[in-house]
Amino acid sequence: MKGKYKAIIALVLILILVPLALLLTVANWLPTLAGLWLPQGTRIALDKSPRLQRGAVVIPDLQYFAGDCKLASIKDATLSHPGRWRLHLNELNFNPDCLNQIPTGQSAPAAPRSLAEWQAMLPNTLLTVDKVNVIPWQQFAGGLRVSLSPTQQEVHYSGPQLTLDAQIKGQSLALQQFKLRAFEGMEPIELVGTFTLPLVPNGLPEQGHVTSTLRIPQEPELIHAVLDWQEEQGSLTLRKSQDSEPLATLPWTISNKIFEINGGQWQWPYEGTLLRGGISLRVDDWQEGLEKATLSGRMNVVTQGEAGKGNAVLNIGPGKLSLTNSALPLQLTGEAKQNALVFYAVLPAELSGPLTSPQLLFRPGALLRSRGRVVDSLDIDEIRWPLAGVRVTQQGVDGRLQAIIRAHENEMGNVVLHLDGKADNFFPDSGLWQWHYWGSGGFKPMNARWDVSGKGEWRDDIIRLTSLSTGFDKLEYGTMLMHSPRLVLEKPILWQRDDTHPSFTGALSLNAGITTFSGGSSLPASTLKFSIDGQHPSSFQFKGDLHAGAIGPVRVSGRWDGQRLRGNAWWPEQALIVFQPLIPPEWKMDLKGGSLYAQIAFSAASGQGFEAGGHGVVKDGSVWLPDNQVNGVDFVMPFRYSEATWHLGTRGPVTLRIGEVKNQVTAKHITADLEGWYPWSESQPLTLSDVSVDILGGKIVMQQLRMPQHDAALLRLQNISSSEVISAINPKQFTVSGPISGALPLWLNHPQWIIKDGWLTNPGALTFRMDKDMADAIVNNNMAAGVAINWLRYMEISHSWTKINLDNLGELTMSATVTGISHVEDKKNTVHLNYTHQENLFTLWRSLRFGDNLQTWLEENAAIPQARCQKPGEACEERQ
Repeated sequence: MKGKYKAIIALVLILILVPLALLLTVANWLPTLAGLWLPQGTRIALDKSPRLQRGAVVIPDLQYFAGDCKLASIKDATLSHPGRWRLHLNELNFNPDCLNQIPTGQSAPAAPRSLAEWQAMLPNTLLTVDKVNVIPWQQFAGGLRVSLSPTQQEVHYSGPQLTLDAQIKGQSLALQQFKLRAFEGMEPIELVGTFTLPLVPNGLPEQGHVTSTLRIPQEPELIHAVLDWQEEQGSLTLRKSQDSEPLATLPWTISNKIFEINGGQWQWPYEGTLLRGGISLRVDDWQEGLEKATLSGRMNVVTQGEAGKGNAVLNIGPGKLSLTNSALPLQLTGEAKQNALVFYAVLPAELSGPLTSPQLLFRPGALLRSRGRVVDSLDIDEIRWPLAGVRVTQQGVDGRLQAIIRAHENEMGNVVLHLDGKADNFFPDSGLWQWHYWGSGGFKPMNARWDVSGKGEWRDDIIRLTSLSTGFDKLEYGTMLMHSPRLVLEKPILWQRDDTHPSFTGALSLNAGITTFSGGSSLPASTLKFSIDGQHPSSFQFKGDLHAGAIGPVRVSGRWDGQRLRGNAWWPEQALIVFQPLIPPEWKMDLKGGSLYAQIAFSAASGQGFEAGGHGVVKDGSVWLPDNQVNGVDFVMPFRYSEATWHLGTRGPVTLRIGEVKNQVTAKHITADLEGWYPWSESQPLTLSDVSVDILGGKIVMQQLRMPQHDAALLRLQNISSSEVISAINPKQFTVSGPISGALPLWLNHPQWIIKDGWLTNPGALTFRMDKDMADAIVNNNMAAGVAINWLRYMEISHSWTKINLDNLGELTMSATVTGISHVEDKKNTVHLNYTHQENLFTLWRSLRFGDNLQTWLEENAAIPQARCQKPGEACEERQ
């Protein structure tokens, strides 16, 4: 009995100890056993032996090698069997670069070969992986869940950038969801489709149908993609809609060695420009993997513009794309035409470096040129961009960047600009680009030459303009000549392109020499200094001062919002005498007193033009000329300017008040108000009102003059002293005294008349006295008129009525009826005088020979009624 018990105890110990020994030594025997099914040249390795934990086997670390390359590694794997096998991995790392270390065409003799054999071996298993890393695409890391059975396999993958749901039943693969966020800022790529897998899983699916919808940035329409294939050929088609013309049709064929796209067509109807062309692509030895495949192809693009059709060709390869060191020659040759611009390209280059971080190097001879018309009047003679030696990588552009621009505008002139600089891993807001620029040209409208030069840099998110100098040798327009205006930096312009705290600052100075005008007037050398402060070039405020010798300062401030320039200009009160240089010396005009101040708000924008509004004030102005003085000038001008139209008197009329004007005739208390629009129209008239001046002992007034004019403006003369008129004219042949009143209907736009049906009369007695020498001369020269002239030597006029007409050629017609008493040798006679006079007023103003004209008229036309007197000393009876 003892022997039987010992045998039983020994068997139990074997059943316990053997599995325990196998578990403890699994790191030694499992790799060898697994090698029966693994491909030759591959192996697994365990750094630590598995352990039992709560009914599960825990494998801390497992590595899978292809040759000496670590193809995959597993960390913290847990295998359990609560009802079905469950395998949980904390982390799975996979390196596809090691696949090329696996010998081709060889497999372990015991390994399954067909898809069905592989599926039949699958246990009912649930595999979960918390994190899957595929080197070098760690950005697509995510969680994996695989459900396996001999009849059905399901795969679910979820990560921030990649999502996948797929199901396999036999040879049928259903892709239920595939979502890939390939590029930041773009919507993900989504695919759905079905595939038929080959019997032996050593190649691509035998047939398939995949659909997808894509979205192009900044385009609202979705793109529909369909991929179909049957065995060794297929086609990829992209459309905007089911019935639209394809955006791309790419037929392809595939064999054991060659994948080829031949006869592909594409078009790009977006952004207002239709581009189209063909594409062909060939990949030799594609099954050898990316490192050994050879890529070659050709793609062309046809453009259509106002200058005709253009064709450019991109030749690709032959070369290779590699995860470690690509070497793919490229060359773009041809021309492209957009609107009226033509681009010419000869751009040899090479794509090199790892495919994950490629770099494009432009070879010697790389040159991009352009010519044509940008806008209706600006012709680009040539723009050249030499690109040889420029390198483009994921870090940015590196190398020398140059540009040369030659252009002309028929009315404005020509321009030549040069840009030269160096980029160091530069992308906008990343890296460094330092530059300097210079140029020159002509400005025909002002008969001037100009030049420009400057330096700057773009370092990370800061753009700094360190120097700027641009200006003209002169500006000459009509009778104005400005000497050497120039804009320079007072303080570097700094643009901080930070998203949270952007800033845009700097200071500039616009300097000009003396500006001269015809007649000898001049504006002293002027300077406008202003600073800018804001967030970026399309949003900043500015302020500064304008000086021109003693004129100013005019303080300017405002803001620019990218579309509209708004600002204010304030001119503090300043003496008028500072404007003396603006008055030509030959005018002999001296500014003696007074002051000026003004304030203006302005804005300017594309489509709106320039608009301004404000007011200017002149107080107590005084101007002296050789023959007269103007004193006590007060002028207030509120205005608004918009669309080339002045609106005068926006807050009350424009007012002019002059204390006195001293000349041969002194005028006092001059007033005038102006309100309305200029140029005027029926809906926007201009009105001059309340015109008044005290002159010649009386007053001249006008209540209103409206433009456009429908009614005559009535100019009223109130009690004008005829003696003061005579004193001003100073005729030696006669004198007149007494008041004169009248009304002159004034027309400014009548087709014939300036004054129509005007009249003058005397509200009180007038006295006319002829110079004795003049009367004697008339009597001696004309004996027939002598008697009549004697009666006109001295006459008291009790009533007169004069009708006045003046046409727009200056012809003045006066018809006068005069009734009065003549006093000759103590005799009184009643005189009726009908007087008609016609003369060109413009000529009369030039001559001012009123006395001689009257003498001539009296010699030829004087006549008085014949009278019969009863007795000497008695009143005479008039004879008609």
